[in-house]
Amino acid sequence: MLYAAEGGPRSVFSAKVADYAASRPDYPAALFDMLRAGCPPTPGTTVADIGAGTGLLTQGLLRIGYRVIAVEPNPEMRRAADRLLGGIDGYSSVDGCAESIPLAASSVHLITAAQAFHWFEVEQARAEFLRVLTPHGLVALIWNDRVLGNPVNEALDEVFADFGGANRAALVAHEDRSQVPRFFGSARPKEFSWPHGHHLDEEGLLSLVFSRSYIPGRSTDAGRKVTDRVHGVFARYVANGMVDIRYRTVAILGRPL
Repeated sequence: MLYAAEGGPRSVFSAKVADYAASRPDYPAALFDMLRAGCPPTPGTTVADIGAGTGLLTQGLLRIGYRVIAVEPNPEMRRAADRLLGGIDGYSSVDGCAESIPLAASSVHLITAAQAFHWFEVEQARAEFLRVLTPHGLVALIWNDRVLGNPVNEALDEVFADFGGANRAALVAHEDRSQVPRFFGSARPKEFSWPHGHHLDEEGLLSLVFSRSYIPGRSTDAGRKVTDRVHGVFARYVANGMVDIRYRTVAILGRPL
């Protein structure tokens, strides 16, 4: 398991919640159009958003009419999602993860997982997804990939490489998506992608960097060095008080076989 010494996904983001909520990008309208076409949000349609975090994707799913259950193993992240979304009809959250979803068999029409697949134990997750999905239910694996070659992203990658250490190397190895075909088995899922962008002020850029699981905390000596480096990145690329972070949103939609 990634970050086993730190408690894995149940613990590693506990100190990162505020930065995560303040800086991570949302998802483009085209993604939700695709999901709506593949799984129409009728009144009885239920979505399980696995690894929901602070509710960034969950919020968009609710807006287009799904009933959404945010499944999140980290209690601090789940509480942040509850604060953001708790008053919205159709929203609920549960303590769970990809390998142990506390929902009834054949109860979910669509499972989403955004920025979360690299945490999965693939075979266990696949079996559990198939248990809770309805007979024609679908899975959408979703990523916001920072665009390589974008100058801001290249500068941020230098910071991540210099301060991320062994945990970053392990995470990067897991993020190559080589396990996606194994997850879907003999199925041939559809892949979609769209350009996306996110604008951040200086504090937002700091939060984006410190929201990374492998970056040292702000109050550490290394964290203070990170802060200085990020100030330099912002000064180099700021325009009208903001930096532009370029992403490509990728979605893989199908049903494991």
